[in-house]
Amino acid sequence: MAVLTLSHVHKQFGDFKVIDDLNFAVPENSVFGFIGKNGSGKTTTMKMIVGLLKPSAGEITVCGERVAYGNTPTNRYIGYLPDVPEYYGYMNPKEYLRLCGEITGMSAAKIREKSAALLEIVGLSQDAHRKIQGFSRGMKQRLGIAQALLNEPKLLICDEPTSALDPIGRKAILDILAVVKEQTTVVFSTHILADVERICDHIGVLDKGSLVLEGKLADIKSNYRRDAIGLELDGAEGAMAALVAQMEQLPFVSRVERQGASVTVYVSDLRHNGRELLAFIAAQQLIVLKYEVLEPTLEGLFLRW
Repeated sequence: MAVLTLSHVHKQFGDFKVIDDLNFAVPENSVFGFIGKNGSGKTTTMKMIVGLLKPSAGEITVCGERVAYGNTPTNRYIGYLPDVPEYYGYMNPKEYLRLCGEITGMSAAKIREKSAALLEIVGLSQDAHRKIQGFSRGMKQRLGIAQALLNEPKLLICDEPTSALDPIGRKAILDILAVVKEQTTVVFSTHILADVERICDHIGVLDKGSLVLEGKLADIKSNYRRDAIGLELDGAEGAMAALVAQMEQLPFVSRVERQGASVTVYVSDLRHNGRELLAFIAAQQLIVLKYEVLEPTLEGLFLRW
């Protein structure tokens, strides 16, 4: 079942086309990485999903119900973390979550229970009584996730949650999302490809308002996999150069690329030729420091467009 679907969605601001015939579906209990360069239309799409912007054409549904601009009952299914969350700085996290819970009609007991659990998950239990105005950017992002999860949404939308954070802050946010994905479907927009590879199982690549790649991350990598082996060898320069020349003559090798001690060998059939290649190198009496099957990376796929 798809929690979120976009069908032939377009968005223009005057004559400027931002989103052009966008179609994708996010399966239940998945983490969908919505990838694109800055200015590709990710935030515009997110705002249309939560009803803050009206599509020029097309339809968006959440849990089978159509999203309507300015009248958004579908938002009861959604938790939303914008790219720059704003707070009442004079409040502390417990007060802020209580306010959010009251706005959504939660009981006082439920608010207390959920607030305590969520502050524990996002690592802010020890800061529950500190004023938010003294929080770092990473702490505010973590509080934003707690707020977005307060009403137990079926869909959590995070717009660039790690873009302005240092490596430690990014890791903290990704660790939290890895935990909460067991409870809700997550749409995670970003241009940081390493973050996507770490926690996402489905992706969509947005370029100039159009989706150029979409599907299960494992399937996409499999489709773009090359029969290539990466080697790092220990040997004299002359021996290395001679080895590369000999490998290029092997019947199962289509191409060899070398950069220093690192060698990439493209073969006809990875499963069978890998063993043959190792046997050949061993016969040359060179030490193999590293041997790996080269998997396609998101960075490599992303740079295709």
